[in-house]
Amino acid sequence: MLIKKIFLAITMVVIPGLLLAQSGKVSDNLSLPSKILNGDRKYGIYLPPDYATSERDYPVLYLLHGSGDDQTGWIQFGEVLNSADKAIHAGSATPMIIVMPDANTGRRGYFNSMNGDWLYEDFFFKEFMPFIEKKYRIKKDKRFRAISGLSMGGGGTFMYALHHPELFAAAAPLSASVGPVTLDEAKVSYKRTTPDATDQQMEAYYNRHSAVALVKAMPDSTKNSVRWFIDCGDDDRLSPGNSFVHIAMKEKQVPHEFRMRDGGHTWTYWRESLPKVLEFVSASFHQY
Repeated sequence: MLIKKIFLAITMVVIPGLLLAQSGKVSDNLSLPSKILNGDRKYGIYLPPDYATSERDYPVLYLLHGSGDDQTGWIQFGEVLNSADKAIHAGSATPMIIVMPDANTGRRGYFNSMNGDWLYEDFFFKEFMPFIEKKYRIKKDKRFRAISGLSMGGGGTFMYALHHPELFAAAAPLSASVGPVTLDEAKVSYKRTTPDATDQQMEAYYNRHSAVALVKAMPDSTKNSVRWFIDCGDDDRLSPGNSFVHIAMKEKQVPHEFRMRDGGHTWTYWRESLPKVLEFVSASFHQY
């Protein structure tokens, strides 16, 4: 009888510990072929702890890296495995698949070029998302899809969610590069990269790649389509642009959460942001 009691006591302690010790899985050197970009494109992925042992489908978070990084950035420097595992085990985040595409090969960035010779955004929506959501057990409804990213990836987060509010339940741009605030500012920038662009081309490109312009032009019917979480450090050189978007959203009466914490444009800041992002997007995935 004593041995049975000891065994039961050990079981009650050890088994929950083993369950809590289950870890998700990350891969950072996967690829898919792209006809649009004329070559293979790499991506990284996080699969939650019970993915291999379950048969269920999962929500998905597309997590975009910044300029100078690639699909390995959030895994290597952002410690996505540790953050996601902790949040899931703590119950602050629901088990989800996290997908990290490479936007640093061939050309850098998440947008189509002005002259149409590099169509990364087309690749993302026409090839990458369909590939990912067919290959992995992902819930395909809008309410189970979210997007986030830092710096350049924060800009991608803004543009993708503003371009396609019908696809994303939540968007969380971090320290985002929000694009030019005014058309005059845009023209100066565009002339450096595309000197042959016409005024008409530059205005059209600005209207599609400025978060401020997109928010101001947002139809009333989509104001509540996406749950927004905007986070930027007070010492970040990009904080003015994020503040302008916040003001534009306030004036347009677009519901959003805006955070400006102590910190700069650093991985220390983004590692601290990630658990908040996971909690925020999980709220969109839940039923109330």
